Amino acid sequence: MRTLRNLIGGAWDASAGPALLDLVNPATEEIVARLPAGSPDDADRAVAAATAAQPGWRALPVAERVRRIGEYAGVVAAHAGELAELQCQEMGQPVGLGRPFVEGAAAALKADAEAALTYPFTTPIENGGQGTAEIVRHPLGVTAVITPWNFPVATLLTIIGPLLAAGNTVVVKPSERSPLSAVRLCELLTLPDGVVNLVLGDARAGAPLGEHPGIGLVHFTGSVPAGRAVGAGAGRRLHRAILELGGKDPVIVDADADPVATAAAVARGAFLNSGQICTSMERVYVHRAIAGRFVDALADAARGHTLGDGHDASTVLGPLVDRRQRDLVHGHVRDAVAKGARIRTGGEVPAGPGFFYPATVLTGVDDSMAIMTEETFGPVAPVRVVDSFEEGVRLASRSRFGLAATVYTGDPGHVDAARAIPAGILWVNAWQGGGPGRIYEPAGHSGMGAWGAHAAYDAATRPATIHVAPAQTS
Repeated sequence: MRTLRNLIGGAWDASAGPALLDLVNPATEEIVARLPAGSPDDADRAVAAATAAQPGWRALPVAERVRRIGEYAGVVAAHAGELAELQCQEMGQPVGLGRPFVEGAAAALKADAEAALTYPFTTPIENGGQGTAEIVRHPLGVTAVITPWNFPVATLLTIIGPLLAAGNTVVVKPSERSPLSAVRLCELLTLPDGVVNLVLGDARAGAPLGEHPGIGLVHFTGSVPAGRAVGAGAGRRLHRAILELGGKDPVIVDADADPVATAAAVARGAFLNSGQICTSMERVYVHRAIAGRFVDALADAARGHTLGDGHDASTVLGPLVDRRQRDLVHGHVRDAVAKGARIRTGGEVPAGPGFFYPATVLTGVDDSMAIMTEETFGPVAPVRVVDSFEEGVRLASRSRFGLAATVYTGDPGHVDAARAIPAGILWVNAWQGGGPGRIYEPAGHSGMGAWGAHAAYDAATRPATIHVAPAQTS
């Protein structure tokens, strides 16, 4: 049985804490590895190693840092298949889905780093002729990155590029539910020792890292309760926090949308990665004029999502990450049915090993049900019929979450109306669009702190104004 270790200052070390956690393959329920539960001492040693490495990394010219990050991105891309296999083993994601996401994330890492070549680290400002003045953006020093289990490789790679290219060093704490791919990413490192460090474990590792006095920023992706704790710790230490938390993303389907084509798009948005996506479509509002045809097509699409081990090329839906997550998803479905919702397809726990759950479509839902108000994070599409696009916008906006939203409409006026939905991202007629230059900040309980493009570099650096007046000479 493999026992995973931390990477600290370029050396693989055992945790200072004695407790171990079992990593279970969610498709087979077999233990595939053990990992340390973590300890404050692990965080201390990792931050110390990152602190020691940071001056040398910062001293490199920006172009050299970018070159080295790009070299690493190329190595990751070359191992995309292997990393996808590890993700399948640790959290169930089908290999056929995971590989293109890993490849895309490697490309994003390279592109995000290359953005440093045009980022204004130094900007002259007008000083009225009284000497010179400029704004200089300094790296923060050591940054902590705490990542979730649902897209472990992609999430990590799309965060660290700007942090590293700006001259920071990093300590990574992956989810205890998906450590295998993070370990392999660190085994593949081509960067100087200590520039990227890895600590494993649950909150016993994450909490002391997230509020460590030696870090300048913590970037956390995960649940709202955990994000609150991370934000509180950052507040106590007065360092920055970027929080990307839960979502309950709405989708509005207008009367002029093609019901069959849009149902196929919504099926992808609701069921991809077994619904384990922060921006998954978790609330569907469809206009009454096309509701019948849309729901029939959505249920048909759901039935085409075959369950199975993600190593099988025919599998569309892998398992949920563990029994706890499946119990939560099924609990939301049962709660909805008990309050009057109707199951159009799915909604039953399959027999046999593994934490599988079928693509499920519900109708007759309302806001008295958890399925419409709480993050489900599973392959469930609850559909509510509305009498107008305006009603859809009103209901879509009535949530404490605000990560993203999607609308399908050909009416320019309705597009303008949808802009009022409080969300970090609004997609119109194409889920997950926007390109590499997008910037967003979640609304409400979905998080805080802008990220993406130049905003990521703004977050990764600290601005200072330097004014040099003429010297007074005798």
